[in-house]
Amino acid sequence: MRRKAKGKSACSCGEKETVMGETKLKWGRILLKIGGESFSEKGSFGISSSQLNWIAKEISQVKDLGVRIGIMVGGGNIWRGEAASKQGMDRATADYMGMLATVINALALQDVLENKGIITRVQTSIEMQEIAEPYIRRRALRHLEKGRIVIFAGGTGNPYFTTDTAAALRALEIEAEVILKATKVEGIYSSDPLKNQKAKKFDRIDYVEVLKRRLKVMDATAISLCMDNNLPIIVFNLEKRGNLKRIVQGEKVGTIVRGERLRAKG
Repeated sequence: MRRKAKGKSACSCGEKETVMGETKLKWGRILLKIGGESFSEKGSFGISSSQLNWIAKEISQVKDLGVRIGIMVGGGNIWRGEAASKQGMDRATADYMGMLATVINALALQDVLENKGIITRVQTSIEMQEIAEPYIRRRALRHLEKGRIVIFAGGTGNPYFTTDTAAALRALEIEAEVILKATKVEGIYSSDPLKNQKAKKFDRIDYVEVLKRRLKVMDATAISLCMDNNLPIIVFNLEKRGNLKRIVQGEKVGTIVRGERLRAKG
């Protein structure tokens, strides 16, 4: 297990390149955030086998490079707690149902990855030992050191917190160097590019600017947590073949969110 030097930030933030074999990697340990919408076909709900296989193939390419991978999954393709609460359901109950939806997605992703020969572990923030491990930080770190992929489900285990916030929390706990947020667009835009053709894409942007502009990248709690711990976020299009691999190898893909201090260092 890696140990942090006293007095230093928990996040190395990818400022040094990692060498795996003869492949130079910009990011050697990542937290991949996959929203529930990535598990379904466009405009539909549920889980699409073709989408699952696409995601697994992209992940396997990165796994083959030696990258340590943690994955946080959403559940919006099955259930959206916030939407249900607006229709009169108790918010906490609706959120707990959303947590269960993330477990369904996690098990589906685990199955398709293991069918490709990739050893994975699912860890849930709410105990359900018959189907997954409970989340234990040291156990998660050990799995990563052994080269296993760890899929995190159940969000933080608490209502009122999104899976984006859970992704930021788990990324810090497993000492990830970056959060890679998978979406269906090319990065962060000044407005919704699907509704506004004149929307401007940012190649890089500061945490504070994201908060000021209220850009729908991640919720404010997640952005603030990353900002306070100097953890970069890269928003990219997972549906473009090879994007994930290009990112870990240091190519400029999508939009990177980071602080002024880190930006000055490149």
